[in-house]
Amino acid sequence: MKIPTTLKHKPVIVSENYEQVDGRNSNQTDAKGLSLGLAQWNDRGKVDISAKVWRYTGEKWSRQSEELPLHRVLDLAILVARSMEHFREAYRYPELYDPENPVIDRIGLQGDAMTVSVCTDNDRIGEDIKLFNQALSDNSELIGERLKTLSTILKEMGY
Repeated sequence: MKIPTTLKHKPVIVSENYEQVDGRNSNQTDAKGLSLGLAQWNDRGKVDISAKVWRYTGEKWSRQSEELPLHRVLDLAILVARSMEHFREAYRYPELYDPENPVIDRIGLQGDAMTVSVCTDNDRIGEDIKLFNQALSDNSELIGERLKTLSTILKEMGY
């Protein structure tokens, strides 16, 4: 499906067949495309690029389409990777984390650190963390394939 070019987000690089590769939702998803382009929030003289997931309801482009600055996309990838690393060893804890120290990591970024921690404010964390762990396990092949691809590309780029 062709991504629109007449809306505020201006696509530059696109993946217009995303519905065919959207994990377990492939071929039955409303996420029809991904794009990298000029952000819709750009002001005169300021140009940011963003990533966008384009969702289509069957009749029109959805307002639920998401646009994120590229650094946030990468921060989410960092959060996913660090969370997966935690859950590889989480079996050592009866509650899948240490309630006395719910901070998993602090990852240095631009002079400060992104704190990665278990959300102990969630009043159903005991149940939800088990469901999360199971979902990670159930989707490990899908996620792992994407992480290996990302790793290969990053190595090719010298990272």
